[in-house]
Amino acid sequence: MHSRSGEDFDAIVVGSGPGGATVARGLSRRGQRVLILERGRNAPIRGTATQAILDLTFPGRGLAVTPELLAVTRGITTGGSSVFYYATALDPPLEMFRRHGIDLAGEVQAIKAELPYGPLSDELIGPAAIRIMSSARELGYDWQPLPKLVYQDRCRPDCDRCAMGCPHGAKWTSRVFVEEAVEHGAELLPGARVERVLRSNGSAVGVEARVDGYRRRFVAGRVVLAAGGIGSAQILRASGIERAGRDFFFDPLVVVHGEVDGLRGGREFPMAAGVHLEQDGCMLADLSWPRWVYQLFAAEVGRVDRLLAHRRTLPIMIKVRDELGGHLTDRGGVRKRLSRLDRERLRAGSEHARRILARAGARRVFSTWRLAAHPGGSAKIGYVVDSTLATEINGLFICDCSIIPEAWGLPPTLTILALARRLVRQLSEGDVAGAPVARDVVCESDGCLDKNICRS
Repeated sequence: MHSRSGEDFDAIVVGSGPGGATVARGLSRRGQRVLILERGRNAPIRGTATQAILDLTFPGRGLAVTPELLAVTRGITTGGSSVFYYATALDPPLEMFRRHGIDLAGEVQAIKAELPYGPLSDELIGPAAIRIMSSARELGYDWQPLPKLVYQDRCRPDCDRCAMGCPHGAKWTSRVFVEEAVEHGAELLPGARVERVLRSNGSAVGVEARVDGYRRRFVAGRVVLAAGGIGSAQILRASGIERAGRDFFFDPLVVVHGEVDGLRGGREFPMAAGVHLEQDGCMLADLSWPRWVYQLFAAEVGRVDRLLAHRRTLPIMIKVRDELGGHLTDRGGVRKRLSRLDRERLRAGSEHARRILARAGARRVFSTWRLAAHPGGSAKIGYVVDSTLATEINGLFICDCSIIPEAWGLPPTLTILALARRLVRQLSEGDVAGAPVARDVVCESDGCLDKNICRS
């Protein structure tokens, strides 16, 4: 469904990842008029390399590169990065959020009861993941199947499309909630790149976006930014909140590979099992990629001798909790360097992985170049938003990875879902204030064409 520019809404939700989709669904189910503005496409999920490249790794959209040539990816499509994630749903660090005045325990339990939550069944855990888990346990690691958000009756063994978008509908993605929101009257406008929040008398009264090359304004009593750790910070900075986009995290990772005989892996559910080594600030898990992705990363580090070894490869991901630092540019550029501690954590995690691979009999071991996932902390609770997720601009809220208040290092989906459910409850019960819908008011944003909010 497409919105008419200037139509009044109760709420505008910017972004359709887990945070935005949950808020949009929750408010629309309560009878509120909701507009969802999504920068990306709304194309059906095909699970193809072309779709992953366009919506996840296209330079300047889903892909950003740091000064150290570390690639940071994010999904730019309806459903955001949940379309391309591995459906891992680890519990939030509840005590961290309690320190910031937020109790998520009840919301987490409600999500687990509603969504298809649980570890993969034995038949869905692939041969590489099984061999890695067996080796890790022999060495004393508490390597366990990881909880997932998966409709397991739809999932297919010997499938490698998780990283490209599941065409079978097996992974839960936030598109499910977007569709429910639309069924309850919400409007979804894809291809809308929100540039800034419009204000009047200190309150948010709507947003300005580029749609099909044209500047359009949309009016609402509340605005919820859920454009992710990079996108939301970019919009906030353009809207006058300059401290957004500073001292953030991006969960750097590498994948260590080793070759073994007698294995026919490669096409299996990634991150089926793993371990969180909290004292080392890292998480380890199996991580099988599609062959073309594996070959790309092998070639990147000069291991052309391993290009044909995909199905004989045991891959272990090492993802670390990086120190806060760096800044995001006004155009969404990522300016951050790994600290000495970050590098030490990657090194220590790689040593764990190499021990596990050696125990499994792997040889010809090599590591990928560094990547990053889950950029966040760019609009932290206690710094840019308060415990109700409200900003200094009345009626403007944030609900995505950007608000996580401390260094992270974990898959954030379940955490963002819980925060979004809590925000819906607060907005619906009146625990937080929203701005009244603007009627012929003066716009305080710089650069407004006529200093009036446009309705045409």
